[in-house]
Amino acid sequence: MGNRLTQIATRTGDDGTTGLGDNTRVSKASGRPHAMGDVDELNSHIGLLLCEPMPQDVRELLIDVQHQLFNLGGELCMPGYELLKDDALLQLDNALARYNAQLPRLQEFILPAGTRAACQAHVCRTVARRAERAVVALQQAEAMRAAPRQYLNRLSDLLFVLSRVLNRMDGGSEVYWKSERLARQADDATE
Repeated sequence: MGNRLTQIATRTGDDGTTGLGDNTRVSKASGRPHAMGDVDELNSHIGLLLCEPMPQDVRELLIDVQHQLFNLGGELCMPGYELLKDDALLQLDNALARYNAQLPRLQEFILPAGTRAACQAHVCRTVARRAERAVVALQQAEAMRAAPRQYLNRLSDLLFVLSRVLNRMDGGSEVYWKSERLARQADDATE
């Protein structure tokens, strides 16, 4: 990686530009800093989620995800550089299979509600989707590997699954959307 920061208030960004890891400067409004910022925000929200009670295996997974997101951000910061490895995506696939296997099939949409931990996982999920959209936009403008986009896509899926796990922790339950279809089915069943 390029130069490590030794001071934070450099004033070099006062002109509306930011430095990338390859020592080039770009507008803060351009796609690369936008994607980097969304990934950084996602990592911060996961840090907030880690303040909540959760099973130790979920905690360890999310801590590793934070490290992988830092790698992903570094890769976004240095055009042409590869920091996010293939095993990071495999870890998400394995976690998705593991935690999905513990959950009942969804019969209806669930709301981003329930416990504070589950709600924070939903916030993380939505920020992951936004970060993914920013990376997709960047990839349409510049040649990039698929791994950052794939990682964010899988991570948002995993965060949805983990929200379900966190809501069901200690005997809790999910909050289902009250759809008209379900209401009609319930009415039909009682008639």
